[in-house]
Amino acid sequence: MWRDYLFARSVDEALELLARHEGQARLIAGGTDLVLQCQRGECSAQVLVDVTRIPGMERIDERDGSIILGAGVTHTQAASSALLRLRAPLLSEACRVIGGPQVRNVGTLAGNLVAALPAADASLALVALDGEAEVASREGRRWVPLSEFHAGVGLCRVDPTSEVMTTLRFRSLGSDYRAAHERLARRRVHALPIMNVAAVAAVREGRFADVRIVVAPVAPTPLRLRQCEAFLEGRQATPEVIREAADLAASLVHPRDSLLRGSGEYRRALAGVMVRRALERVAGGEQTGRTWT
Repeated sequence: MWRDYLFARSVDEALELLARHEGQARLIAGGTDLVLQCQRGECSAQVLVDVTRIPGMERIDERDGSIILGAGVTHTQAASSALLRLRAPLLSEACRVIGGPQVRNVGTLAGNLVAALPAADASLALVALDGEAEVASREGRRWVPLSEFHAGVGLCRVDPTSEVMTTLRFRSLGSDYRAAHERLARRRVHALPIMNVAAVAAVREGRFADVRIVVAPVAPTPLRLRQCEAFLEGRQATPEVIREAADLAASLVHPRDSLLRGSGEYRRALAGVMVRRALERVAGGEQTGRTWT
């Protein structure tokens, strides 16, 4: 377990505290994953640096056509935000089904991303929304596309011993956009999904545009089906086109056999079914999410 627990009052102070302990310190906000890792001996950090007192970490606002989220926004805040329900219901719906109330009340969007679990609900939604994360280091700040944020299971492109995620952003969805979230789990809450699908697209004059489809867990990271997106771009939003896109989606995913989630063959077929359902809802103008058990 850690021997020191420190509070940072600014991003610069957090970076200075991390640098001072030379790789032996880790950032913490909600701690829903990190504390358990420490208890199991899976984290070697001697010092935890709490960032929840940094101003702006919990903001949710809209600026210049983009939704801006502080990295400390909790799942409960995202699920209950009137702005996100209006402009990004995909994210609020995804956060609503994460864990139980206690986890949602303290777990953060940044923590969901840094944990880098392929099936993480908030990560899936943020990738589908084409989001970016601002990462601060002592060398400066940079924006990282969330589609490139994960390097593998449990691996992300932020070093929690020397860098701080400060902000998340994505373009606000206009009135011609629709989003759908399909989730299959053994229970409605407290369980990682067997399959998770997020779809975002504009429908203009009956045709798909700016399509984004993300499926998990079928790969080490949330998987953007870019070939499927390209196939749909500019096509009529008809049942026939949607069925073709769903068949293509099933051919693009290669989930492994899993004792908990089912065989790879079953989940490959399931991905096609859930992509079809999500696209049908996008074409039909629905905005809500569905969890199947």
